[in-house]
Amino acid sequence: MLVEFTKMHGLGNDFMVVESLSRPLNLTTEKIKGWADRHLGIGFDQLLMIEPPKQPNVDFTYRIFNADGGEVSQCGNGARCIAKYIRDKKLSPKSNLTVETKSGLLHLELLEREIEVNMGTPSFEPSNIPFLPAKARRTDHKTSQYALDIAGQVIEFIPLSIGNPHAVIRVDNLSEAPLETLGPLIESHPAFPDGINVGFAEIPNPNIINLRVFERGAGETQACGSGACAAMAACFKQGWVNENVLINLTGGPLNISWKGDNQPLYMKGTANHVYEGRIEA
Repeated sequence: MLVEFTKMHGLGNDFMVVESLSRPLNLTTEKIKGWADRHLGIGFDQLLMIEPPKQPNVDFTYRIFNADGGEVSQCGNGARCIAKYIRDKKLSPKSNLTVETKSGLLHLELLEREIEVNMGTPSFEPSNIPFLPAKARRTDHKTSQYALDIAGQVIEFIPLSIGNPHAVIRVDNLSEAPLETLGPLIESHPAFPDGINVGFAEIPNPNIINLRVFERGAGETQACGSGACAAMAACFKQGWVNENVLINLTGGPLNISWKGDNQPLYMKGTANHVYEGRIEA
């Protein structure tokens, strides 16, 4: 069976997008890993799959698989690409879409040149991340900041969920952040039962965050939408940034806004079509 796909990217975070609206598409972990291989396959950070809705008042189901074949709950850059894909393929006439993910509903607004995503409400509750505080230590009881002893260093971080788990680390110099060494060690630390995405955030002023993200199951990517949202929420919670922030990622900028506890967080940015193809399933 040949599967039609679209290669897309959001700020360099690249995706293979497929839809199974008219016929089921059951893919094995090995098949996804093979397609993700940048030498022997198509190459991507995540595979995005569009399926029929499973509940009323929802337009589509949106599933995400990392390059290692594992299914995850959230991908902000992917959500913007899904919205553009739906518009380009004329799958819906709506400019406001509701899609179902493993972590809940996402609301997507298709603007003229950008796409705004209501990412839901960030959670700092350890059980929602999940995060095991007993395997770390709290450095400030008034905030959500913790510390781990890793590779002879004390690493302070803020854990939270934005539909998927993140640990945000503030650094003074992003270009010198030890992402390649610390990223894998933190991702697989026992404090995070499901693994974790690790963001390194530099704050030149309260309106800007410069960010690099080591994504679980994918490594460092050009951009991570949910990572940008997590970084903004974590830094806002600490009082380091304002409620509207420009996030500079390797692949480009995102605009993130959040008014604080119990409020939804909004991400706005672009999505890009690369090419169409067919591949044997």
